[in-house]
Amino acid sequence: MRPTSRWLQLPQGSSLLALSVLFLLIPLASRYWLGWSGGFGYLSDLGVGSLLILLLHNRSLLLAVPVMLVWSLFTLGTAELLSAVGRMPEWGDIKYLTDPQFVSHSTEGGGITHLWLACSLGLGIVACVLTGWRRPAAKRLPAYWYALPAVLLASHAGGQYANPSEADQWKQFNLPHKLLAEGFNAGQLALEDWLDGDTPELPPDIAGLTRLDLSGTRLLPAHGKARNVLIVTLEGIPGAYIAPNRAAINSSYHEDLMPRLSQWATRSMSTPDYVLHAHQTIRGLYSMLCGDYDKLDSGTPKGVEMLNNELRNQQCLPAQLREQGFRTHFLQGAGLRFMAKDKIMPHIGFDKTRGRDWFKNKPYLEFPWGMDDKAYFEGALTYVKQLRQQKKPWMLTLLTVGTHQPYSAPDEYLARYPSAKQAAIGYLDDAVADFLAGLEKQGVLKDTLVIVTSDESHGVEDVRLASAWGFNLVLAPEQAQLPAFKRGVYGHVDLTTSVLDYFGFSVPSNLSGRSLFRDYASGREIISYTNGLLREHDGKGTLVECNFQQVCRRYASDGFIADQARYLGRFRGKQARLVALRAAQLDQSLTSGQIGQQYQFANRERIRLRETLGNDWSDNLIGAQYLELPKGTHTRVNLKIRAVRLDKQGAKLLLKTKEFDRDVAALVPELPPLKPGKTLELSFGFDNLVTRKAFSFHLLGQGRGAIEIADFSVITEPLLGDELLELEKTEKSALAQ
Repeated sequence: MRPTSRWLQLPQGSSLLALSVLFLLIPLASRYWLGWSGGFGYLSDLGVGSLLILLLHNRSLLLAVPVMLVWSLFTLGTAELLSAVGRMPEWGDIKYLTDPQFVSHSTEGGGITHLWLACSLGLGIVACVLTGWRRPAAKRLPAYWYALPAVLLASHAGGQYANPSEADQWKQFNLPHKLLAEGFNAGQLALEDWLDGDTPELPPDIAGLTRLDLSGTRLLPAHGKARNVLIVTLEGIPGAYIAPNRAAINSSYHEDLMPRLSQWATRSMSTPDYVLHAHQTIRGLYSMLCGDYDKLDSGTPKGVEMLNNELRNQQCLPAQLREQGFRTHFLQGAGLRFMAKDKIMPHIGFDKTRGRDWFKNKPYLEFPWGMDDKAYFEGALTYVKQLRQQKKPWMLTLLTVGTHQPYSAPDEYLARYPSAKQAAIGYLDDAVADFLAGLEKQGVLKDTLVIVTSDESHGVEDVRLASAWGFNLVLAPEQAQLPAFKRGVYGHVDLTTSVLDYFGFSVPSNLSGRSLFRDYASGREIISYTNGLLREHDGKGTLVECNFQQVCRRYASDGFIADQARYLGRFRGKQARLVALRAAQLDQSLTSGQIGQQYQFANRERIRLRETLGNDWSDNLIGAQYLELPKGTHTRVNLKIRAVRLDKQGAKLLLKTKEFDRDVAALVPELPPLKPGKTLELSFGFDNLVTRKAFSFHLLGQGRGAIEIADFSVITEPLLGDELLELEKTEKSALAQ
């Protein structure tokens, strides 16, 4: 029987052209204009796009329109999330694709960033609908057309296998293809597990990664001559920006964005093969200052977990130096509350922890995160001068913020460079070089061990391993006795051991790493997790890199950071899972796998409010960011805020939650206004049927006056068996409805 509603059919001709524009032309053109060009990426777009065209050709609009809408949300959501936080969506993000906040630049609150892409997709859908209303049903396409997507996708898979790309995920896959690949690989792993039976897996051996190794030959005949320690941490700067390091590994990257710091590198002991183990400032600082790997995934940072550990924190570098009579100081250009640095830094042994409020000198730029780099280093130079007036030796750790998004620089730098990011890097280069020159003029370099490094790497386009490539420049009183280049593989996990070893102090046995002030005859194991790739070097010439598909590739590489490496093949299954298990075991160094956790983020200091609600990130009043709330648990939040000198209008408070930097609604109640002289007390909770990762609380305040946060505790406890069963039933019932 012939259908009675032919207008609901997508015809051939104009309809086929409209489908081609939506599923092929727009993705291919946007990939080019967004700078995601790559052979595998174009092949992915052609394969998935042609498959959708064939599936929807001559189909009812009632079927086609939902598919087109989902496709458009996938395409736009990928572009928006990459612009906001530099990653592709995951399976856990799919339920949020219908949320307008998902396709907005949520970290900046600026609406849709790629409006031109949204309009193009919308017009493409309209064109498909209009052409579908005009003509009767078309004849079926020739059968051989259906082989085209299979050939394209098979070519993609074959090319990935034979000549794997090291480009970012979004340059190799579009989102539907990535999700299909993940699902396919998960199914393969499940099948392998089923075929292998219930053989229990033994805990992997991680001794090579956690071992404290002081077996090397000393570079200095005795302990160092320096009296003080200064660690300068530059926000997000990769090792690729240091010219001597590029030359040492024969890097093909030649853009000289930091020429003045590179000149200082020629005067220092520089480590070209220096590994950053993770993204995020708090993770980098933890590895540097506590001699341990932070989480090799998006779980709760170990710095936050350490707030519940009263033993391990005493082995961190500030606490160790304080025991030796040092006065220990931490100074950053931003506010301290974000990511709980106001609590973590004192906990690991800093006597004084200073942030944006310490600086009295006027900034040269209005920057949302805090002090611009020039003003920051001018203030830091004053801070060092004050420390030098003390009789006791001192340790000072500095952290800049100017090379963090949104990048900002003076007009003269913006006119000199093609992008705001490059201008900000050039501005930092001048600022830190002037600071080091100022230290030399004060005589600091004669009695202070100075280490210049970065917390993480913001990466460099098309530079191999740039997201894990760090740098470490050492300036010491006995510089002539140190080599210009420190050979071997080192990383942030080695910094605490190195400083203690330099002074000849005892190194706690449960720290990890080697000393930069020793030469080693053999290689070492080291691991990193950046840009969604888990990388491990075995110290014997092999680097393993595992991606989101749980596929691992082997490369012949003497060190970790290299411009090129010979591909040796790939593996998956249990062998690949062993790499992930090693990382997971390292992740549990502070919790021993315990699920229940309790964190207190209140510090009872008086906080002066803004007269308008500010930025979710830079103006956040509490440091509860990037937590992991495990599956099958209940999270309870206790909040107590006291009004301090508020005017008669009181204060407006807003509490938001985010997951992977994206707003999550309906988990927290609306906070009532805070009246003058009153105290707001509130307790609420929510269940976690699935694991929530990179979960953050953002508390904002608006008013005239100040408040005191007396309590902001986050308690996560396992659900009992009956509670978990009831929660799963409720969830299934809701999904069924």
